[in-house]
Amino acid sequence: MTNAQIIFIEGQKLAESGVIAYTGKTYKALDMAGNEVEGKETEPIHTYATWKQMGFQVQKGQKAIAKFPVWKYTSKVNEETGEEENAHMFMKTASFFKLTQVEPISA
Repeated sequence: MTNAQIIFIEGQKLAESGVIAYTGKTYKALDMAGNEVEGKETEPIHTYATWKQMGFQVQKGQKAIAKFPVWKYTSKVNEETGEEENAHMFMKTASFFKLTQVEPISA
């Protein structure tokens, strides 16, 4: 399972429990049996680092709405050759924030 799939599933659970909201939009997808299903789109959730890459800052004092494990990639670069070494992935618990907890980074 990819991080996007993990975050999607966890987002659906958070919306069902009322922690995050639905956007009012719907989506269509195929289930494991190949049947078309329709669902409700949830508001976005991201880690602190992802929000920052997107140009947002988590507001001071905000607490994560959820913590769950996602895949993390790590490697070391050989200084002599410049090649990656010891590359591997592992599961690590990450903290997630919703859109109402962030603000645009001012220039």
